[in-house]
Amino acid sequence: MLKPCWTRRKSEYVIDSRFLRIRRDEIELPGGTVLPEYYVRESNGFVMVFALAKERKVVLVRQYRYAADSIGLELPAGMVEDGEAPEACARRELLEETGYDAGEMRLLGAFAAEPVRSTAKAYLYMAPRARRVAKPTPDSTECLELELVDIDDFRSMLADGRIDNLATLAAGYRALAERTDVR
Repeated sequence: MLKPCWTRRKSEYVIDSRFLRIRRDEIELPGGTVLPEYYVRESNGFVMVFALAKERKVVLVRQYRYAADSIGLELPAGMVEDGEAPEACARRELLEETGYDAGEMRLLGAFAAEPVRSTAKAYLYMAPRARRVAKPTPDSTECLELELVDIDDFRSMLADGRIDNLATLAAGYRALAERTDVR
């Protein structure tokens, strides 16, 4: 397929904050149709870390999410800051949210998080030999608890709905597929 030529006729930022940057574009499609309000979320992306500690334990966080007003079980994750490399972000988030560190940090892939409306990439890292080195120091906006889950239980949680965050589901299955020695 050839990439169609969508022409941006106008653009303005309607939200421009540390946590959210949204622009409103006026787009003209190849056939002449004009979309006066096409919203795009600009983002440096985010990381997710599949960290495996001793005794085949997956390092997770149980976290409150305000927009959904719910608590869920997730892989450690966070936004890539301006000027920050994704791997540095992965190491920072793993340490801040869980107190765990990993010598080896391997990129499993960079994926389009929501290509219809966002520029964000989701970077998935594998930390196969994570170890606890400190107490968690979450951001002021984070309400979370560390949880270690046996890898077989983690697999079951993905399948039975106890983990219902789509990003963690996709990342969890991708990480499990990568690791033949964790089955």
